[in-house]
Amino acid sequence: MARADSGLLSRVRNFSISPERYQAVTLIALAALVTIVFTGAAVRLTASGLGCPDWPKCYDQYVAPAQINAWIEYGNRLVTGVVSIAVIAAALLAFFRRPYRWHLAFFGILLPLGVIGQAVLGAYVVYKHLPPELVIFHFILSMILIDAAFALFWCSRFEPGDRRYSTDWVSTWAVRALIPFGQLTVLLGTITTGSGPHPGDHDKELVHRFDFKGHDTLEWIVQRHAAAAVLFAVAALVVIFIVRRRGGDSRPLKPLVVTFGLICLQIAIGVTQWLLHLPAAMVWVHVVIATLLWLAVLWSVATAGQITPGTKGALRRKPDPAVPASG
Repeated sequence: MARADSGLLSRVRNFSISPERYQAVTLIALAALVTIVFTGAAVRLTASGLGCPDWPKCYDQYVAPAQINAWIEYGNRLVTGVVSIAVIAAALLAFFRRPYRWHLAFFGILLPLGVIGQAVLGAYVVYKHLPPELVIFHFILSMILIDAAFALFWCSRFEPGDRRYSTDWVSTWAVRALIPFGQLTVLLGTITTGSGPHPGDHDKELVHRFDFKGHDTLEWIVQRHAAAAVLFAVAALVVIFIVRRRGGDSRPLKPLVVTFGLICLQIAIGVTQWLLHLPAAMVWVHVVIATLLWLAVLWSVATAGQITPGTKGALRRKPDPAVPASG
C-alpha cells in the first residue's frame, strides 16, 4: 500500500500539461462562462427568475418539478455546475503547465473565485426577490469573469517573445479607448433591461423595475442607451480610420471591423425590438450580441498588443522586420 501511495504521489508530482492542451482548457472555460451569460439572460427574459424560489434546491427538491420556468431556472444552475468544473480545471492545470507562467496561474485562480462569488450573489438575488440593481451587478460580475477568462485564453496562446510589440502608441491607445465606450453601452443596456417589461419574475408574482423617472423611465433610459451605442459606433469607426491612416501595425483591423459590424447589428436589433414592443426573444438576441460585442472589443485590444518600451513618446516607429510578426 505504501509503495502504491508513493507511486501515485510521484505521478502527481511529475504530471504536466502542454501549452496546446492548456490552451484548449482555457478556451472551454471561456466558452462556458459566455454560455452562462446566455442562459442567465434566458432565465430573466422568460420570467423564470423565481421559477425555483429556494436555493440550491428547487421547491425543496433536487429535481425541479415539471414546470417550464422551474426547469429553465434549475437548468441555469446546472450549467453553473459545468462552468465550475471548467474554471477549476483551468485554475489547477495552470500550475502543471510546462513551462509554468505565474500570470496564467493568477488569471486561472480568479475564475473559480468569481464563480463562487456569482453563486453566492445569485442566491442572494433570489432571496431578495430579484431587485434590478442586484441583477445588474450579477451581469456585470459575469462580464468581469469573461474579461479574466479571455485574458487567460489569450495569454496562454503565446510564450514570452512570440508576439511583436506595437510600435505605434497612438493607434494602440486609440484601440484601448474603445473599452469605456463599450462599458458604458453595456451598463446602460443592463439598466434598460431592468426598466423594461421583463423583470425576471415568475408568473408575475413580483415585478421590480427601475422607475426613477416614473412612467417615462424606460423611454428615458432607452434614449441614453441608443445615444451611447451610436457614440460607440462612431468611436469604432474613428479608431479604424486612425489605424488605417497611420499605416503601422495593421493587426487590430480585423477585430475592429468585427466590432464595428456588431455595433451596427446591435443598433439595428435595438431599433427593431423597440418598434415591436420588446419581444423577449429579440431582447435575448440583443443580450447575446452584446456579449459577443464585448468579446470583440477584448479581441481588438489584445490584438493591438503592448507598446514597445521606450516608444511612448514617439508618434510612430516602423516595425522592425527582424521581430516575429506572429499573433
